Amino acid sequence: MEDNKITKMFLQSHNGSIFAAEMTTLKRADTGFIEKAMAAVADPYRMSILHEILEKGSLRCCDVVSLTGLSQPTCSHHIKLLSDSELIECRKEGRNNFITINRENFKKLGSYFEKFSNV
Repeated sequence: MEDNKITKMFLQSHNGSIFAAEMTTLKRADTGFIEKAMAAVADPYRMSILHEILEKGSLRCCDVVSLTGLSQPTCSHHIKLLSDSELIECRKEGRNNFITINRENFKKLGSYFEKFSNV
């Protein structure tokens, strides 16, 4: 099943020569997660939501409206994108939905970016 893995990346150096760089093998599922996560954090509203959750530990979904100043449907859209990217977890307690940081997935994301500093 070599089709499900990416093992080489071809790079062009500043002098124009092309070389292959071995990369840690990533499954397509891992690259999909990284792409979704990066797209999710690329928005300033979603970044502010993540920072607020990090500071407070958790937020109610309704708190996001007052935090961002956006409409409730727009906030729901941002929360859904963060949830779909698996960067946050949602849990229901009574009538409230609480969102928290998915620390394991942020560790995965951090490990991915750490590889770039070791090049």
